[in-house]
Amino acid sequence: MGRPSKGRQRIEIRRIEDAGRLEVTFSKRKSGLQKKASELFLLCGSPVALVVFSPGKKAFALGTPSVDDVLRRHAPVPGEELDAKILAVLQDTDDASAVADRAEAEAIVRRTEDTRARSATEKARMDAIGKSVRQAAAKAGRKFWWEADSDELGEDELPEFVKVLRRLRVNLQRHLDSLSAPARQLQ
Repeated sequence: MGRPSKGRQRIEIRRIEDAGRLEVTFSKRKSGLQKKASELFLLCGSPVALVVFSPGKKAFALGTPSVDDVLRRHAPVPGEELDAKILAVLQDTDDASAVADRAEAEAIVRRTEDTRARSATEKARMDAIGKSVRQAAAKAGRKFWWEADSDELGEDELPEFVKVLRRLRVNLQRHLDSLSAPARQLQ
């Protein structure tokens, strides 16, 4: 079992020197920023553009309706015009198509949030199943998870265990085929 959590604590805001902690903090804070930006769009209908560069110099962008549209609204590219549909959405008019576009954008954001929540729930479920399988293997005195005693697994774990074992078998067969291919070429 892991160490107990300290919960939310106030931290001193200063540069993080440890590379591992820096990556973890960046990842968590970036996702929090993205969530806040999408909430701001949902609640206020304000176009939002967010561009964040990781410590590894990788760019992450989020924009509603898009980063490009928001940036072009404030700094248009010379000689290029936005079409009327995008302008209507960005200028908060009461045009029926603009309202429909805004509703569609809000629906997309809501579906995205719903998908993230379902994904997190499924990941937690699979983690729990994995833990049960590892415990069943350890209880049987086995070293590897795939040696778990299937009689020790419950209704939730067994179907997933079977799926993973099948995937493992397919991957092993593919690996064996790739290893034996050069041997066949030598013959």
